[in-house]
Amino acid sequence: MVHSAAIQGFGNAAQVYARGRPDYPEELATWLRENLDLHPGRTAIDLGAGTGKFTKLLIQTGSNVIAVEPVAAMRAELAASLPGVQAVAGTAESIGLEDAVSDAVVCAQAFHWFATEATLEELHRVLRPSRKLGLVWNVRDESVDWVGAITDILTPYEGDAPRYHTGEWRRPFTGRLFSDLHETRFTHQHIGSPEQIIVDRFLSVSFIAALPENEKSKVTRELRDLISSHPKLRGRETIAMPYETRAYCCRRV
Repeated sequence: MVHSAAIQGFGNAAQVYARGRPDYPEELATWLRENLDLHPGRTAIDLGAGTGKFTKLLIQTGSNVIAVEPVAAMRAELAASLPGVQAVAGTAESIGLEDAVSDAVVCAQAFHWFATEATLEELHRVLRPSRKLGLVWNVRDESVDWVGAITDILTPYEGDAPRYHTGEWRRPFTGRLFSDLHETRFTHQHIGSPEQIIVDRFLSVSFIAALPENEKSKVTRELRDLISSHPKLRGRETIAMPYETRAYCCRRV
């Protein structure tokens, strides 16, 4: 089952998501080749592919890429920007592909939505023996004061939406289906106008995009007030949002 915040929020904000979400550091292309063994002749599943932000990096490995995305509006954005990629409607617990069809499954900015034992069983099913699962998140650096202020604006609306920062996504990894997770970190910046980097980015957060219009407007005002008042943001045409990209891999056992 797909969480209601994901269905409603991502369905409402597909274009804003495509516009406002950061890309990923180029070093991840090397990570995909060296850690997930992706290269021409391999097949990779991009699970929870969204609008195709991470799919572009997978394509760079030369692998055959299958994008799996349950939200129709997100899938339409992906198909428009990457018309050569096979995009299918599926969920983490019902991918809809044959057994042992893939050399790697990668979930970028998504696994926390479906971190269950049933998901790992489905990933185990579609992966070939001893092949890899990769999990990737862009995590904003909240030690920067204005980044922390954005979190303060968003947190009251979080509700029960699954989030990376809780660590709950680790629970299904008991060693029965996959080996221990190995973590690699990269520093990364998302550079652009304050409207793109802050307003578009955070209006695309699932639980914000799913809000009633009056509450969403309140969040928009608070984000713009931060931009106009903070000394490191005020009057700037371009800003850089600091991220740490965290990449995990493990092997099908």
